[in-house]
Amino acid sequence: MKALRNYLNKIKPSFEEGGKFHAFRSVFDGFETFLFVPNTTSKSGTHIHDAIDSKRIMSIVVLALLPALLFGMYNVGYQHYRATGLLETASFIELFGYGFLAVLPKIIVSYVVGLGIEFIVAQWKKEEIQEGFLVSGMLIPMIVPVECPLWILAIATAFAVIFAKEIFGGTGMNIFNVALITRAFLFFAYPTKMSGDAVWVSQGSIFGLGADQFVDGFSGATPLGLAATTQLPEFNMDMVTGLIPGSIGETSVIAIAIGAVILLWTGVASWKTMLSVFVGGAFMAWVFNVAGPDTNIANMPWYEHLALGGFCFGAVFMATDPVTSARTETGKYIYGFLIGVMAIIVRVLNPGYPEGMMLAILLMNIFAPLIDYFVVQNNISKRLKRINSK
Repeated sequence: MKALRNYLNKIKPSFEEGGKFHAFRSVFDGFETFLFVPNTTSKSGTHIHDAIDSKRIMSIVVLALLPALLFGMYNVGYQHYRATGLLETASFIELFGYGFLAVLPKIIVSYVVGLGIEFIVAQWKKEEIQEGFLVSGMLIPMIVPVECPLWILAIATAFAVIFAKEIFGGTGMNIFNVALITRAFLFFAYPTKMSGDAVWVSQGSIFGLGADQFVDGFSGATPLGLAATTQLPEFNMDMVTGLIPGSIGETSVIAIAIGAVILLWTGVASWKTMLSVFVGGAFMAWVFNVAGPDTNIANMPWYEHLALGGFCFGAVFMATDPVTSARTETGKYIYGFLIGVMAIIVRVLNPGYPEGMMLAILLMNIFAPLIDYFVVQNNISKRLKRINSK
């Protein structure tokens, strides 16, 4: 690392004002501060920067996402080989290799488009490259179906980075979660690429792995899709391990739980927000079980609601986003609880959209500042009463 530091110091003057590569100053700064903790603090965003700056925090989040991503790659291969009738003879390497090759292009497109826009904006504004897309770039390919076309993913990523982030001022200024805006754009602009049985299972062989033909009668429907249309699926361990059709990184409760432990152990995510989402979801699911409409998805047990779809993933990685969530300690309880409640309400009362987590988090992103405002005003009122009573 010392040799790398010395090399960066040697070439750094070429990227500073007056150097022959000064036009790429922001790009150099971005790579330098990613590799080494900067000696100065950032003047932008909402976070206080110290020895563990935002880039290091984002790196921890990416590390926490890896278990869900790696399992998602394996599950992509598992679902493909299951659909083609070759699962019995396939090895672990074949399953993971196929999934890796299917998912990797989406990760590349997400980062190339998102970081490319951030590099351009930073250079144009003559500012340092902001670090928020380190996480968003990983989240985006994890919350989309494996059959989402790359060109559509590129358009959605560009839309989200420009209109949900840069237009507000960049990292720390956005009011909506960038990855969820990407998913929302995809869902409303290209609904056929985000729903239906065909989008959840990768089709076609990749570099000799897999096959081009599915077995007759195979259905790639997700458990939530089945509950909303035909029948209530019976709860089983596949719903916990994640060996079911779904978005790339959202199926495994176990892998997501490992990520949650990493985030909570390092203090990056708030346990108050995370826990409140699950409490709110369980409560609303119980209410519908007792007094809801007589439909399959309304009769789904509360624990099944929490295990399926993007509920766990949203609670752990999306609701806890420090920029778009509530920041007061009491507000975190309220914010998380309402996300859980709204996610189940959308699932049950809107059969055309059985997921719910995306809309619930985006809706509460809007109300997070209002929640914090009332919490702060309530604290001010209590303090004034104590002062006046003396």
